[in-house]
Amino acid sequence: MKTQQDTPKAVISWALYDWGNSAFATTVMAGFFPVFFKQFCAPGVDAVTSTARLGFANSIAGVLVALCAPLLGAIADRGSAKKKFLTFFLVMGVVMTSALYMVSRGEWQFALFLYIMAIIGFSGGNIFYDSLLPAVASEEKSDFVSALGFGLGYLGGGILFSFNIFMIMKPEVFGFADASEAVKVSFLTVGVWWSIFSIPVLLFVREPRFGAEGSFLETVSGGFRQLGQTFRELRHLKTIFLFLIAYWLYIDGVDTIIRMAVDYGMSIGFDPKDLLLALLLTQFVGFPAAIAFGWMGGRIGTKRAIFIAIAVYTMVCVWGAFMAHRYEFYILAATIGLVQGGIQALSRSFYTRIIPEDKAAEYFGFYNMIGKFSIVLGPVLIGSVALFMQSLGFASQTASRLGISSVAVLFILGGVCLFFVNEEQGRKEARHLSDR
Repeated sequence: MKTQQDTPKAVISWALYDWGNSAFATTVMAGFFPVFFKQFCAPGVDAVTSTARLGFANSIAGVLVALCAPLLGAIADRGSAKKKFLTFFLVMGVVMTSALYMVSRGEWQFALFLYIMAIIGFSGGNIFYDSLLPAVASEEKSDFVSALGFGLGYLGGGILFSFNIFMIMKPEVFGFADASEAVKVSFLTVGVWWSIFSIPVLLFVREPRFGAEGSFLETVSGGFRQLGQTFRELRHLKTIFLFLIAYWLYIDGVDTIIRMAVDYGMSIGFDPKDLLLALLLTQFVGFPAAIAFGWMGGRIGTKRAIFIAIAVYTMVCVWGAFMAHRYEFYILAATIGLVQGGIQALSRSFYTRIIPEDKAAEYFGFYNMIGKFSIVLGPVLIGSVALFMQSLGFASQTASRLGISSVAVLFILGGVCLFFVNEEQGRKEARHLSDR
């Protein structure tokens, strides 16, 4: 069968899924849901408590995805079922996101339940979407193609997000009673957008097939056996193991900032509309910056480019703890936009080069498991530090500032671990596993 690697049809079809599902990451996770939850679902609750509830919800979703990810990946590899699992989680994410429209004022428990399930759909789908990268990109092109996906994600998510921001700022133009109704309708637009732009990857990306097909029970039992074998292998795969530790630490900081930045801004007294506009700025800066990072990875090396992003994020955490003016939030948003897509894209492509291709879904299951377990730590770290500082008598805003500054530690530790990762050794280990 003719390879589809590096062909425009396969690459664009694959990247458009990022264009579609990034609307959830932008409009729901980073943008509207923190404001919706704080002002509509939990009115009258103090800022630190609502921040802690949101952080714990993100952590619960992360744990649930993390526990299932490697096994699902192993089963998908055995049955060549990556696209089937992608479809399942896609439908879950779309349905649960759209159902947020039904939440009434004060129903914070119902809102968090739907939010958690939507995150599971979003995160679970990404396991199998990421695992299709080796099918559409050669090793030489993986940095660029991975960055293209994130770049289109920023652009697509940003376009819908800007439309949704206009909806909440001018609800009367659309016939809505108020901004709250506009926010609820925006959740429906995310579901539609996500669905439409997921069609190309399902139709036009061919899934590589490894091994023989079997019945469902044979596939599941084979997945369990393969997972057990991989756990044994990982103990001896020093490169993958060390990279996953590094990734666990620094991507925790990235995901925490994505999910908690708007909530943090509100906690220290910034207007929600300013925060959403700053987030929109991040999206449009992120589009060219992610693609530029893909190019940079090919020029100076993927690891060096990731180090640059880690250094910038560390500075952002420290600066963010001391900022006092609205314009500073805009500057920080633009700065994050310069590196956010790059660190995500290059981490994905770097990992692709050090894992065996015939076990891509399973190894990306571990990759996403690490990412979701890291998001268990980050939001809880912010919430716990803030609550602890408040209990010591610090003012609410000061406690929130100390909470966000604690994230810098994760970037520093992640950078130290990444320093010791040897990419060439990882490639040799991956080739050895594939040849066995």
